[in-house]
Amino acid sequence: MPAFEPVIGLEIHAQLLTATKIFCGCSTRFGADPNTALCPVCLGLPGALPVLNRHAVELATRAALALGCQVQPRSVFARKNYFYPDLPKGYQISQYDQPLATGGAIAFGAGGRAVRVGLTRIHMEEDAGKSLHEGYADSARSTHLDFNRAGVPLIEIVTEPDLRSAADAADAFSRVRELLVAIGVNDGNMEEGSLRCDANVSVRPEGERAFGVKTELKNLNSFRHVKNALEFEIDRHVRARQEGTPIVQETRLFDPSTGRTTVMRTKEEADDYRYFPEPDLPLLVVDEAWIESVRRSLPELPEARRARFVAQYQLPEYDAGVLTQSMALADYFERVAASAGNAKAASNWVMGELTRKLNETRASVEDVPLAADALGELIALVDKGTITGPVAKEVFEKMYGSGRRAAAIVEAEGLARIDDVAAIDRLVGEVLAGHAATVAEYRAGKTKAFGFLVGQVMKAAAGKADPARVNDAVRRFLEGPA
Repeated sequence: MPAFEPVIGLEIHAQLLTATKIFCGCSTRFGADPNTALCPVCLGLPGALPVLNRHAVELATRAALALGCQVQPRSVFARKNYFYPDLPKGYQISQYDQPLATGGAIAFGAGGRAVRVGLTRIHMEEDAGKSLHEGYADSARSTHLDFNRAGVPLIEIVTEPDLRSAADAADAFSRVRELLVAIGVNDGNMEEGSLRCDANVSVRPEGERAFGVKTELKNLNSFRHVKNALEFEIDRHVRARQEGTPIVQETRLFDPSTGRTTVMRTKEEADDYRYFPEPDLPLLVVDEAWIESVRRSLPELPEARRARFVAQYQLPEYDAGVLTQSMALADYFERVAASAGNAKAASNWVMGELTRKLNETRASVEDVPLAADALGELIALVDKGTITGPVAKEVFEKMYGSGRRAAAIVEAEGLARIDDVAAIDRLVGEVLAGHAATVAEYRAGKTKAFGFLVGQVMKAAAGKADPARVNDAVRRFLEGPA
């Protein structure tokens, strides 16, 4: 049997971070009581006319420029006609053959490979409402409709069918989320549905150029779901091709509890939607000067920042990748590094102790109570030899949330490193005298006892003794006369 390769394209739906909806002044706030953020425009009532939200256009343009797209000077809104309970107007205002932006790409590294996924277009549209189902198909079942989400502004990022693995598709979705959050276009909250992904997948024999019959996987809201759903579908398609079973073009839903997909509906074609230009909205016209002003407002993008962290701070690529997963975390790191004067140590502390504390307290880096320059000062005390590493962690715990500075804590609590040779020798003598049996084991050839004895001395010194001098002193005592 021939080997098969998957062919995958993504459609990423991202709600824009506006305070109001795309065509009216209703709130976009998530979690409001059902059907309280509504007006005649949202519901498409007779005589209600849409007015385009300028900020939504700006955010959509930011996303397009960040992804390397060509923003079109003129684009057209269209009516996409279909009937579904959560679509109050019976049509969705979207863009079709004349979208806001075309071209561009998602580029990233994966397993030492450079992956580039071309973009077909980015278009603007309004979100639909939400259907809430209760009960089961074989018993009493009811559906409740919440139209608060109807009219929330979206962009849809449509890729070319350039992906060849489920893992790469999940990575591409992840990189888009990272970018949209970094430039302030989307909040990245997939649990609340503000970022969702549809995936189109087919398979074909390796070396064949013609596409197979595709399946659309709808409303995937996590990277893991994208990967798992695609892996299931790829396997299903390959088995069907091997067995000679016809594959039907359809839309399917993924059930994370079973790891399987099920049929939602037979896939519509564009003609089924009866697109035609939205008669109540004029052409969307953006001039080059305005596009350039949006371009100038873009921050440093995550991929560029990763490369700079490696070049400027001499960080490993792993560190740069972790630190730039959040622009707020990257900003915090840079302030710590500037204060500490040691970028690698700053990276270790931010990725280690700070991240552990944030996870422990369920806080975000934006809300961290420890000033970046204060953490930098703590790192500098370690580098100067004022305190040891173990003591620094103790001081960090005392600093976090208290507002106290590291130097003040060290001085007030007598935590400075013990360098005095006589004081260290005295501690070593006391510890060895209290562990005579272990000393005898070491002298009998059980050298692993050495580490235990060093640990006991450090414990007796409350972590304040210079570890190198403790090692030297223990070795000197053990190898001296019994």
